[in-house]
Parts: sequence; structure tokens; C-alpha cells
Amino acid sequence: MNDLLNYLHDVFIVKFDAWVVLGFIAQGFFTMRFVVQWIASERARKSVIPVAFWFFSIGGGALLLVYALYRRDPVFIAGQALGLLVYIRNLYFIMLNRPSVTSE
Repeated sequence: MNDLLNYLHDVFIVKFDAWVVLGFIAQGFFTMRFVVQWIASERARKSVIPVAFWFFSIGGGALLLVYALYRRDPVFIAGQALGLLVYIRNLYFIMLNRPSVTSE
């Protein structure tokens, strides 16, 4: 039990710095994208992916990539970098296929 407490103290107290705060903020963006998608799907009574999902994905992915670069984690870096490409591409398709607004 003492080993567990020492581990938790080391991870959540000793290692706590501004980078950890950034990591938690980034994780918050990822959590919000699922919340937004869940609420939209519940309201529509079908699976829906709103545009906000992709903006939260880009925000969370970019911040987590910065965090991963700082931590020098190659697996995390590759995952976030590739994910960002997918998120940006999906947002591009949404914008490309959006009906244009004309004024009269």
C-alpha cells in the first residue's frame, strides 16, 4: 500500500508542472469532442458528428502533440501527428461541401 501511495505522490505531486497542466487541458479538449458528439447524437436520435467535434479534435490533437514532443514520446508523437491530418482533412471536406451564402 505504501508503494502505491509513493507512486501516486510521485506522479501527481512531484512531477506536476506546467506541461502536465497543458496535457490535462489537451485531454479536456478530447473529452469535450466526445461530449459534443454524444449530445448531438442523442438529440438527433442517430449518430451525428457536428463540426465542433473536429475543432475540439484539432485543438486537443495540437496541444497533445506539443505535449508529446516535449515528453519525447515517439509513439504519442506519431499518433497525434497522424490524427491531426485526419481531423484537418475532415474539416476541409466539411468546409468544401458547405453551401455558399449569397447576399441579395
